[in-house]
Amino acid sequence: MTIEEIRELIQTVCSTGVAELEVQRGENRVWIKRTAGVVTQEIHVPQHAPAASVAAAPAPMHIPPAPAAVTIAAPQAAPAPGDADLTDPTLEAVKSPIVGTFYEAPAPGADAFVHVGDPIKPGKVLCIIESMKLMNEIEAEISGTIVKRLVDNGQPVEYGETLYLVKPN
Repeated sequence: MTIEEIRELIQTVCSTGVAELEVQRGENRVWIKRTAGVVTQEIHVPQHAPAASVAAAPAPMHIPPAPAAVTIAAPQAAPAPGDADLTDPTLEAVKSPIVGTFYEAPAPGADAFVHVGDPIKPGKVLCIIESMKLMNEIEAEISGTIVKRLVDNGQPVEYGETLYLVKPN
């Protein structure tokens, strides 16, 4: 993927108002997420790539017309002990089946349905998505362990947006 192609993707995100975009070509992956007018870009370069292709990464850039800060991540190092390896291909995504507002607990001040490190089984309630004044419980469809929550409590979510990453049993 060329720098020009990445710039075009960023401009597309800025001009269309898309919240999140991920493109993968071979071992190269570009992920752009827009929040409150800011676009974040993460590029994963394979560890065994020639040094010349890694050195060609551009510096952070500003894309008009919307004020958009862009950061480009270098190849990720191994996670620190105790941290989850989010690049693990065995992780399963739990995605939002509807558009709405994400809530991690049944009521304000109550304990969250699940925490990072909790084991889950099919049918276990993970969160609530409020949509059109209806509270929709989102249940696990797989057995495993919660590795990461990707959405903040009270945050709006889109259809298909990843809420949790789960390490299947």
